[in-house]
Amino acid sequence: MTGHSSLELIAAAQNGDKSAAEEMIRVNSGLIWSVARRYFGRGADSDDLYQLGCVGFLKAVQGFDLAYGTQFSTYAVPKISGEIRRFLRDDGSVKVSRGLKERAAAVKMTRSILEQRFNREPTLSELSAETGFTPEEIAECETATAAADSLQRETGDEGFTLEHMLGDDGQEDKLIENISLRQAIAELPEKEQMVILLRYYRGMTQEAAARILHVSQVQVSRIERRAIEKLRAQLK
Repeated sequence: MTGHSSLELIAAAQNGDKSAAEEMIRVNSGLIWSVARRYFGRGADSDDLYQLGCVGFLKAVQGFDLAYGTQFSTYAVPKISGEIRRFLRDDGSVKVSRGLKERAAAVKMTRSILEQRFNREPTLSELSAETGFTPEEIAECETATAAADSLQRETGDEGFTLEHMLGDDGQEDKLIENISLRQAIAELPEKEQMVILLRYYRGMTQEAAARILHVSQVQVSRIERRAIEKLRAQLK
Protein backbone atom coordinates (compact mmCIF):
# COMPACT_ATOMS: atom_id res chain seq x y z
CA MET A 1 0.00 0.00 0.00
CA THR A 2 1.41 3.37 -0.94
CA GLY A 3 0.35 6.00 1.56
CA HIS A 4 -0.81 8.75 -0.80
CA SER A 5 -2.80 6.65 -3.29
CA SER A 6 -4.36 4.61 -0.49
CA LEU A 7 -5.52 7.72 1.33
CA GLU A 8 -7.06 9.01 -1.88
CA LEU A 9 -8.91 5.71 -2.36
CA ILE A 10 -10.10 5.74 1.26
CA ALA A 11 -11.38 9.30 0.90
CA ALA A 12 -13.20 8.40 -2.31
CA ALA A 13 -14.68 5.24 -0.74
CA GLN A 14 -15.90 7.24 2.26
CA ASN A 15 -17.69 9.54 -0.19
CA GLY A 16 -19.58 6.62 -1.71
CA ASP A 17 -17.25 5.57 -4.56
CA LYS A 18 -17.78 1.80 -4.80
CA SER A 19 -14.99 1.32 -7.33
CA ALA A 20 -12.55 2.89 -4.86
CA ALA A 21 -13.74 0.52 -2.13
CA GLU A 22 -13.35 -2.46 -4.47
CA GLU A 23 -9.84 -1.30 -5.40
CA MET A 24 -8.93 -1.04 -1.71
CA ILE A 25 -10.07 -4.64 -1.20
CA ARG A 26 -8.10 -5.80 -4.27
CA VAL A 27 -4.92 -4.05 -3.18
CA ASN A 28 -5.27 -5.31 0.41
CA SER A 29 -6.47 -8.82 -0.37
CA GLY A 30 -3.22 -10.27 1.02
CA LEU A 31 -3.70 -8.43 4.31
CA ILE A 32 -7.28 -9.69 4.64
CA TRP A 33 -6.23 -13.27 3.88
CA SER A 34 -3.37 -13.07 6.39
CA VAL A 35 -5.84 -12.17 9.15
CA ALA A 36 -8.42 -14.73 7.99
CA ARG A 37 -5.81 -17.53 8.08
CA ARG A 38 -5.44 -17.07 11.82
CA TYR A 39 -8.95 -18.52 12.19
CA PHE A 40 -8.66 -21.50 9.84
CA GLY A 41 -9.67 -24.84 11.35
CA ARG A 42 -12.40 -23.44 13.59
CA GLY A 43 -15.35 -24.90 11.68
CA ALA A 44 -15.84 -22.12 9.13
CA ASP A 45 -15.05 -22.22 5.41
CA SER A 46 -11.94 -20.27 4.45
CA ASP A 47 -13.79 -18.29 1.77
CA ASP A 48 -16.46 -17.34 4.31
CA LEU A 49 -13.77 -16.12 6.68
CA TYR A 50 -12.25 -14.04 3.89
CA GLN A 51 -15.62 -12.50 3.03
CA LEU A 52 -16.18 -11.64 6.68
CA GLY A 53 -12.71 -10.15 6.72
CA CYS A 54 -13.78 -7.99 3.76
CA VAL A 55 -16.76 -6.78 5.77
CA GLY A 56 -14.47 -5.76 8.63
CA PHE A 57 -12.07 -4.15 6.16
CA LEU A 58 -14.84 -2.06 4.60
CA LYS A 59 -15.92 -0.95 8.07
CA ALA A 60 -12.32 0.11 8.68
CA VAL A 61 -12.31 2.09 5.43
CA GLN A 62 -15.48 3.91 6.47
CA GLY A 63 -14.31 4.56 10.03
CA PHE A 64 -10.71 5.57 9.34
CA ASP A 65 -9.82 9.15 10.28
CA LEU A 66 -7.67 10.50 7.46
CA ALA A 67 -6.38 13.29 9.69
CA TYR A 68 -5.35 11.07 12.59
CA GLY A 69 -1.92 10.15 11.22
CA THR A 70 -1.92 6.45 12.05
CA GLN A 71 -1.13 3.70 9.51
CA PHE A 72 -4.36 2.42 7.91
CA SER A 73 -3.30 -1.24 8.14
CA THR A 74 -2.75 -0.79 11.89
CA TYR A 75 -6.34 0.41 12.16
CA ALA A 76 -7.78 -2.17 9.74
CA VAL A 77 -6.37 -5.40 11.22
CA PRO A 78 -8.39 -5.26 14.50
CA LYS A 79 -11.55 -4.47 12.49
CA ILE A 80 -11.00 -7.45 10.20
CA SER A 81 -10.18 -9.74 13.11
CA GLY A 82 -13.13 -8.49 15.17
CA GLU A 83 -15.64 -9.20 12.41
CA ILE A 84 -14.41 -12.77 12.05
CA ARG A 85 -14.34 -13.36 15.82
CA ARG A 86 -17.95 -12.14 16.13
CA PHE A 87 -18.99 -14.58 13.43
CA LEU A 88 -17.27 -17.51 15.12
CA ARG A 89 -18.59 -16.52 18.54
CA ASP A 90 -22.19 -16.19 17.37
CA ASP A 91 -22.04 -19.19 14.99
CA GLY A 92 -23.57 -17.33 12.08
CA SER A 93 -23.09 -14.48 9.63
CA VAL A 94 -25.96 -12.52 11.16
CA LYS A 95 -25.73 -11.97 14.88
CA VAL A 96 -28.62 -13.74 16.63
CA SER A 97 -28.86 -13.76 20.41
CA ARG A 98 -28.99 -17.01 22.36
CA GLY A 99 -32.48 -16.11 23.60
CA LEU A 100 -33.73 -15.61 20.05
CA LYS A 101 -32.26 -18.95 18.95
CA GLU A 102 -33.91 -20.72 21.90
CA ARG A 103 -37.25 -19.06 21.14
CA ALA A 104 -36.98 -20.08 17.48
CA ALA A 105 -36.26 -23.69 18.51
CA ALA A 106 -39.33 -23.68 20.80
CA VAL A 107 -41.54 -22.30 18.01
CA LYS A 108 -40.20 -24.89 15.54
CA MET A 109 -40.89 -27.76 17.93
CA THR A 110 -44.36 -26.44 18.79
CA ARG A 111 -45.19 -25.96 15.11
CA SER A 112 -44.25 -29.58 14.41
CA ILE A 113 -46.35 -30.85 17.36
CA LEU A 114 -49.39 -28.83 16.30
CA GLU A 115 -49.04 -29.91 12.65
CA GLN A 116 -49.25 -33.52 13.78
CA ARG A 117 -52.10 -32.77 16.17
CA PHE A 118 -54.24 -30.83 13.68
CA ASN A 119 -52.95 -32.44 10.46
CA ARG A 120 -52.48 -28.93 9.05
CA GLU A 121 -50.36 -25.79 9.43
CA PRO A 122 -51.19 -24.19 12.82
CA THR A 123 -52.50 -20.62 12.87
CA LEU A 124 -50.56 -17.84 14.52
CA SER A 125 -53.08 -17.62 17.33
CA GLU A 126 -52.64 -21.35 18.00
CA LEU A 127 -48.85 -21.03 17.99
CA SER A 128 -49.06 -18.00 20.22
CA ALA A 129 -51.38 -19.72 22.69
CA GLU A 130 -49.22 -22.84 22.85
CA THR A 131 -45.84 -21.08 23.20
CA GLY A 132 -46.88 -17.97 25.11
CA PHE A 133 -45.09 -15.80 22.53
CA THR A 134 -46.79 -12.90 20.77
CA PRO A 135 -47.19 -13.10 16.96
CA GLU A 136 -44.56 -10.37 16.68
CA GLU A 137 -42.08 -12.41 18.76
CA ILE A 138 -42.75 -15.47 16.58
CA ALA A 139 -42.11 -13.43 13.42
CA GLU A 140 -38.93 -11.96 14.86
CA CYS A 141 -37.34 -15.24 15.88
CA GLU A 142 -38.32 -17.15 12.73
CA THR A 143 -37.13 -14.38 10.41
CA ALA A 144 -33.84 -13.90 12.27
CA THR A 145 -32.98 -17.60 12.17
CA ALA A 146 -34.42 -18.45 8.73
CA ALA A 147 -32.17 -20.17 6.21
CA ALA A 148 -30.32 -17.95 3.76
CA ASP A 149 -31.84 -19.76 0.77
CA SER A 150 -35.13 -17.96 1.50
CA LEU A 151 -33.57 -14.91 -0.16
CA GLN A 152 -33.52 -16.77 -3.49
CA ARG A 153 -36.97 -18.32 -3.11
CA GLU A 154 -39.24 -17.11 -5.90
CA THR A 155 -42.48 -15.76 -4.51
CA GLY A 156 -44.82 -12.92 -5.34
CA ASP A 157 -45.38 -11.25 -8.68
CA GLU A 158 -43.29 -12.51 -11.62
CA GLY A 159 -41.03 -14.68 -9.48
CA PHE A 160 -39.97 -11.84 -7.19
CA THR A 161 -37.41 -12.71 -4.51
CA LEU A 162 -36.12 -10.78 -1.51
CA GLU A 163 -32.67 -10.98 -3.09
CA HIS A 164 -33.98 -8.77 -5.91
CA MET A 165 -33.85 -5.92 -3.40
CA LEU A 166 -30.17 -6.55 -2.71
CA GLY A 167 -27.45 -5.16 -4.95
CA ASP A 168 -25.32 -6.99 -7.51
CA ASP A 169 -22.09 -6.09 -5.73
CA GLY A 170 -19.49 -8.37 -4.19
CA GLN A 171 -20.12 -10.90 -1.44
CA GLU A 172 -19.04 -8.52 1.31
CA ASP A 173 -21.68 -5.99 0.19
CA LYS A 174 -24.34 -8.69 -0.02
CA LEU A 175 -23.60 -9.81 3.53
CA ILE A 176 -24.06 -6.27 4.84
CA GLU A 177 -27.24 -5.83 2.77
CA ASN A 178 -28.60 -9.17 4.02
CA ILE A 179 -28.25 -7.90 7.58
CA SER A 180 -29.87 -4.59 6.56
CA LEU A 181 -32.80 -6.47 5.00
CA ARG A 182 -33.49 -8.39 8.20
CA GLN A 183 -33.30 -5.20 10.24
CA ALA A 184 -35.72 -3.53 7.82
CA ILE A 185 -38.17 -6.45 8.14
CA ALA A 186 -37.98 -6.20 11.94
CA GLU A 187 -39.12 -2.56 11.70
CA LEU A 188 -42.29 -3.40 9.74
CA PRO A 189 -45.67 -3.48 11.52
CA GLU A 190 -46.54 -6.90 12.94
CA LYS A 191 -49.00 -7.92 10.20
CA GLU A 192 -46.58 -6.98 7.43
CA GLN A 193 -43.76 -8.89 9.15
CA MET A 194 -45.93 -11.98 9.30
CA VAL A 195 -46.87 -11.78 5.62
CA ILE A 196 -43.21 -11.46 4.60
CA LEU A 197 -42.30 -14.35 6.92
CA LEU A 198 -45.00 -16.67 5.59
CA ARG A 199 -44.58 -15.74 1.93
CA TYR A 200 -40.81 -15.45 1.57
CA TYR A 201 -39.31 -17.41 4.45
CA ARG A 202 -41.84 -20.25 4.58
CA GLY A 203 -42.71 -20.17 0.87
CA MET A 204 -46.49 -20.11 1.35
CA THR A 205 -49.02 -19.02 -1.25
CA GLN A 206 -51.15 -15.96 -0.54
CA GLU A 207 -54.14 -18.24 0.03
CA ALA A 208 -52.26 -20.33 2.63
CA ALA A 209 -50.94 -17.21 4.35
CA ALA A 210 -54.48 -15.80 4.43
CA ARG A 211 -55.74 -18.91 6.24
CA ILE A 212 -52.97 -18.64 8.84
CA LEU A 213 -53.60 -14.93 9.41
CA HIS A 214 -57.42 -15.22 9.30
CA VAL A 215 -57.73 -12.61 6.54
CA SER A 216 -58.66 -12.74 2.87
CA GLN A 217 -56.25 -13.45 0.03
CA VAL A 218 -56.86 -9.92 -1.26
CA GLN A 219 -55.82 -8.48 2.10
CA VAL A 220 -52.64 -10.57 2.08
CA SER A 221 -51.85 -9.27 -1.41
CA ARG A 222 -52.31 -5.66 -0.28
CA ILE A 223 -50.28 -6.14 2.91
CA GLU A 224 -47.49 -7.84 0.96
CA ARG A 225 -47.36 -5.08 -1.65
CA ARG A 226 -47.26 -2.41 1.06
CA ALA A 227 -44.49 -4.24 2.96
CA ILE A 228 -42.36 -4.70 -0.18
CA GLU A 229 -42.68 -1.01 -1.02
CA LYS A 230 -41.50 -0.09 2.50
CA LEU A 231 -38.55 -2.49 2.31
CA ARG A 232 -37.51 -1.16 -1.09
CA ALA A 233 -37.66 2.41 0.23
CA GLN A 234 -35.56 1.54 3.29
CA LEU A 235 -32.92 -0.32 1.27
CA LYS A 236 -32.40 2.34 -1.42
